[in-house]
Amino acid sequence: QVQLVESGGGLVQAGDSLRLSCAASGGIFSDLSMAWFRQAPGKEREFVAAISWGDDSTDYIDSVKGRCTISRDNSKNTVYHQMNSLKPEDTGVYYCAGTTSTAWDLPSKYNVWGQGTQVTVSS
Repeated sequence: QVQLVESGGGLVQAGDSLRLSCAASGGIFSDLSMAWFRQAPGKEREFVAAISWGDDSTDYIDSVKGRCTISRDNSKNTVYHQMNSLKPEDTGVYYCAGTTSTAWDLPSKYNVWGQGTQVTVSS
C-alpha cells in the first residue's frame, strides 16, 4: 500500500511563497506520476499540477503558470510544489496524488491520495 504524506502548508499573506512537500512510502515511487490538487471550502477538488514518471514532463492549470513549479526527487521519494506570488484564490487544502497510468496528464487517473495540507493566503 503506497502512502503519501504532505507537508509545508501554512498561513501567509498575498505575495508570499511556500514550498509543499509530499513524501511517498510503501511502493516504487519512480513508477508513479505525481500531481497536486486543491480544494477550497464548499468547492470540488481541482487539479493544479502534475509531473510524469518517465521523463519529468509537467502540466499546470493556467492560473498557476509562471508562479508555481512542480518537481520530484526520486532518490528521496518526494515530490515538491514551489508556489510564488500567492493569491487569496490559492487558498485551500492541497493534496498530493499519484497514478501508475501512462495517461499522467488526465486528473481522473490519480487514485492514490495523501491526507492534505492547509494553505491559507490572506489579503
